[in-house]
Amino acid sequence: MIGIPTAAPGSRLRQWWSRRPLRARITIAVGLVSLIVLLALSRLGVVFLYGAVLDAADAELRVQAVTVSVRIAGGTPASEVRNSQIRVVDNAGAPVDDGPALPLTPAELRRLAAGESVLSGRLQELRIWVAVPAVALDGSTRRVVVTADLVGAVTLLGRAAIASIIGAVLASVVVALAAWIATRAALRPVDRMRLAAAALPPGERLPVPTARDELRGLAEEINRLLARRDDAVTRLERFTGDAAHELRSPVAAIRAQAEVAVAHPDPELTSETLRAVVDESARLTSMLSDLLALTRADSGQRPPAVPVDLVAAAGAAIARFPDSTDHPVLQLAAPTPAQVSATPSEVALVLDNLIGNALRFARSVVRVAVLPAGQWVRLIVEDDGPGIPEEDRRRVFDRFVRVSPEVGGGGAGLGLALVAALVQARGGTATAGAAPSGGARIEVRWPVA
Repeated sequence: MIGIPTAAPGSRLRQWWSRRPLRARITIAVGLVSLIVLLALSRLGVVFLYGAVLDAADAELRVQAVTVSVRIAGGTPASEVRNSQIRVVDNAGAPVDDGPALPLTPAELRRLAAGESVLSGRLQELRIWVAVPAVALDGSTRRVVVTADLVGAVTLLGRAAIASIIGAVLASVVVALAAWIATRAALRPVDRMRLAAAALPPGERLPVPTARDELRGLAEEINRLLARRDDAVTRLERFTGDAAHELRSPVAAIRAQAEVAVAHPDPELTSETLRAVVDESARLTSMLSDLLALTRADSGQRPPAVPVDLVAAAGAAIARFPDSTDHPVLQLAAPTPAQVSATPSEVALVLDNLIGNALRFARSVVRVAVLPAGQWVRLIVEDDGPGIPEEDRRRVFDRFVRVSPEVGGGGAGLGLALVAALVQARGGTATAGAAPSGGARIEVRWPVA
C-alpha cells in the first residue's frame, strides 16, 4: 500500500496563514502580540506582589522576634513566651521552651540560624519562619523563632493572578478589535483605489491624493503602470495592423501569380510566374524572420552577452554581400581592434541590416567604420544615396516605416527597427543623421566588452 504524503504541520500553518486576508493577519498578529505582552506584564506584577507580601511578612515577624528576644534578655523564661507562633530554640534548633520540635528540616534550620527567612509547607499551608538571636541571663545563646501562615496572602495572590490573566485576555481582545477597525479604515482608500483602477477606461488615470503619503505613491505607481499598459497596447495594435498589412501584399502577390499560372498553363509564363513567386516568398520569409527577431528582442529573453570582435564581424558581413560592378563598393575603416558586449548572432544581424539597407539606397559607395570611443564602440554606416530627411530621422527606427518606399527596392521597414531593438537591449543607442556626401548616416553605439 502506497502512503499518501501529507504536508508538515508548519507547512499547513503557513498555507492557512497565507490564505487569510491582510486585515485578518494584521488583527491576529496585533492581538497575539498584545496578549503575550500583557500576560508577561501580569506575571511580572504577580511576582512583584508576591515579593512585596513576603518582605512585609518578614519585616513584621522580625519586629515580633526582636521584642521577644528583649524579654528573654531581661530574664523572662522561654516557656512563658512560647505560643503557636513564637518558639525559642538553641543554636542547633532544639526547643528550649518545653515545646515540641519545630516542623522544619535540618537544612531549613541551618538557613534560619544564618538569619534567612524560610518558607515551609504546601501552597495551601504555606508558612514563613524567621529567627532572631537572643542572650539569656545565664549567658547562653538562644534563637527566637516566629512564624505566620501565608494562606490568606496566597489566596489573594491567586485571585490577583486570575484577574490579571482575564484582564490581559480582555485587553488583547480590545486591542485586536481596535486593530481591525483601524486596519479597515486604513485599507478603505486602497479598496476604493483598487475598484477605481479596475473600472478605468483606456487612457484614464487614477486621481492622485494631495497628501504625500503611501497612498499617493501607490496611485502614482499605478498611473505609471497604466501608462505603460496603454502604450504597450497601442504599440501592439499598431504593430499587429502594420504586420497584417505588410504580410498581405506578398501573400496576395503569390496568390495572384499562382492563379495566373493555373488559368494560363503556358510554359514560358509559368517559368516567369515561378520566379516572381520565389521573389515574393523570399521577401515574405525575410519579413517573417525580422518579425521573429523583433519578438525575441521585445520578450527580453536573450542569451548573456560575450565579447565580440566588431572589426572581424564587420569584415565577415561585408564578405557576405556579392562583389560585382552592379553593386556599390563596400569600404571598411577600422583603425584599431574593438570588442563589444553582445552576442555574435546579434552583431551579425545588426551589420547585415545596416549594410543591406545602405546598399539599397547607395549610388556608388557604402562606408563602414568601427571606432572605439571610451566606454563605447561606434559603428558607423554611411552611403551616398538620397539621405534621410531631418524630420524622419527619429521615426526611421519605428517598425514598418519606409521613408522612401519608391527608392531602394521597397523593403518592409523592419531592418532599422530590428537594429534599434537589438542594440538598445544591450544598453546601446542607434541614431540617424546625414553623411558628408549627403547620404544617410546610421551610427550605433555598443558598450565596450
